[in-house]
Amino acid sequence: MSDAIYLERVEETLNALEELLDDAESDLDYDNNGAMMTIKCTDRSQIILTRQPPVKQLWLATRTQGLHFDYDEAQQAWVLDSDGSLLRTHLMAAFADQTDEQLDLSDI
Repeated sequence: MSDAIYLERVEETLNALEELLDDAESDLDYDNNGAMMTIKCTDRSQIILTRQPPVKQLWLATRTQGLHFDYDEAQQAWVLDSDGSLLRTHLMAAFADQTDEQLDLSDI
């Protein structure tokens, strides 16, 4: 994957997540500073997504784990580098655990 395509996939993903959070009926705040998106949870924990251009990955940090995702063009989704599970699955679990919110992340 070229650097340009990698950056495009990351931007698409984070923009979709921003739009979802903006449209959700919740009090979740987030900050996207270009290299990192931080979602501030009601329990004072954070969900953090960071771009990792040197390895072309998207990293997810929750209060319980840190995960590394590669973009799979065939699935058109971010997949965990260790087992192929989807980013959206891990994000839904993090939101349920840290915010008690059920968000539809099918577009992530």
